[in-house]
Amino acid sequence: MERPPSRTTKFRMFFLNNKFVLFLLILLLIGLNIFVLTKISFVFAPLLILIKTVLLPVLLSGVLYYLLNPIVDYLEKKKVKRPFSILILYILILGIITIVVLAVIPVIQRQVSDLIANFPVFSEQIQTLFTDLIGSDFINRFQQTIAFESSKLMNTISERASTLLNNTWSGIGGFLGAVTETVLTLATVPFILFYLLKDGKRLPQYILSFVPTTLRKQTEQVMTEMNHQISSYIRGQIVVSFCIGILLYIGYLIIGLEYSLILAVIAACTSIVPYLGPAIAITPALIVALVTSPVMLLKMIVVWTVVQLIEGKFISPQIMGKSLQIHPITIIFVILTAGNLFGILGIVLAVPGYAVLKVVITHLFNWFKARSHLYEPDDI
Repeated sequence: MERPPSRTTKFRMFFLNNKFVLFLLILLLIGLNIFVLTKISFVFAPLLILIKTVLLPVLLSGVLYYLLNPIVDYLEKKKVKRPFSILILYILILGIITIVVLAVIPVIQRQVSDLIANFPVFSEQIQTLFTDLIGSDFINRFQQTIAFESSKLMNTISERASTLLNNTWSGIGGFLGAVTETVLTLATVPFILFYLLKDGKRLPQYILSFVPTTLRKQTEQVMTEMNHQISSYIRGQIVVSFCIGILLYIGYLIIGLEYSLILAVIAACTSIVPYLGPAIAITPALIVALVTSPVMLLKMIVVWTVVQLIEGKFISPQIMGKSLQIHPITIIFVILTAGNLFGILGIVLAVPGYAVLKVVITHLFNWFKARSHLYEPDDI
């Protein structure tokens, strides 16, 4: 005669053998851990201060490492010792920076000064164009149809501009502090970069020495994929941005657009941010072209369209490829979210950060599937 199942057996059959209930229990444990960590967040305050202090120089050094490490590896293959190859590279970079400062910076400074000096003129011309547009018969009829009052719009714009100006003046102290921090960061970057280039290859094995032996193979695979994602994105995006800047500068020179160099530099810098960067970069060029003449505006739009087509059809596919495998809509949402959370730094680091996070979560999920057996096909 068989015994009826005990209470322990019933509990095991209902909870531990129920995949959905087990999944909910795991989520509950994760939530409890997060709740406890939020209650003792003060314990991690020194660690957060340390991270904020070293984050920017480490990030800049990491970006430069991915750009310069292939050159150092090439020189090492040519029988040049690694410290000497790094020293040679530093001398070349210092020479290039000196040439840029002596040749390009004065031109940029002059164009920036002229642009700032002519900004009131541009503002008046744009205001005149806006007033003429508002005063046209078609716009008047449209305003009457939707009950729109332009005076309220102008008052709102004036109030927002005054508020922005006051906030700018109040934030000068913070700006000076940020400048000081940036200078100190730039001073430490060459030293961090030197040791990264010199001993960077040993870092993965050093990290793996702290990982349990059974997990080292999978951890090494994760680190390899993360390294591939970051290096592909950084090198590719910087090369693409440089190409966009050069193409726009040539196009602006051909059509005779004023401040062509500074506008191309702005476009190259903002193009580091995918999709949203070009939309930001076109704004100053549109303003300069608009106040010049309608014909210049049309020429500028043609140049911008041609450059974007060349970048989208030829440059990015050849340089970036499909290494990230992230949908464009996902990239836009990630950039917007990171910008709201972390500001400009979040916008710049959104895509590579998401790519790294995707690799880690993918491997964690695969590990969870293999251990939990929750995703195995049911036998029919």
